[in-house]
Amino acid sequence: MNTISELRHILGTCKTIAVVGLSPQWHRPSFFAAKYMQGHGYRIVPVNPTATEILGERCYPSVTAAAQALAAQGVKIDLVDCFRKSEDIAPIADEAIAVGARCLWMQIGVIDEASAAKARAAGLAVVMDRCVKIEHARLFGGLGWAGVNTKVISARRPQNLPY
Repeated sequence: MNTISELRHILGTCKTIAVVGLSPQWHRPSFFAAKYMQGHGYRIVPVNPTATEILGERCYPSVTAAAQALAAQGVKIDLVDCFRKSEDIAPIADEAIAVGARCLWMQIGVIDEASAAKARAAGLAVVMDRCVKIEHARLFGGLGWAGVNTKVISARRPQNLPY
């Protein structure tokens, strides 16, 4: 179980995120979460062997390929965000360890205790069964009454409700 201070530290220090399983389709959760994080100053590195570009960033077939290409630019992957099934996590965790990532993050519903233990033993922080976008919004002020930050603070209820 991750504490609020651990999550805040991870999201405050890991600024380059390799998103494994990032979909080019705008309505998919991976696209929505990555676009949100990109909009909040994070560098998104798409890892999807079937796409060439997502969110204006070049796509890579694997975390290893992404890390090698970014190393030439002097950039290091800080966090590996997994939008894959639980049974697909083991090789991704191995890649995250090999490229020297600082965190292995598994999205909501993705749990792999063996890979988590292996990553922790290698010195990585591990987050399971949580959404990076939801946690960022929760911890850094991106949530409002309707689930988005409206930048309007008021105790008065709106007269024309949108529903």
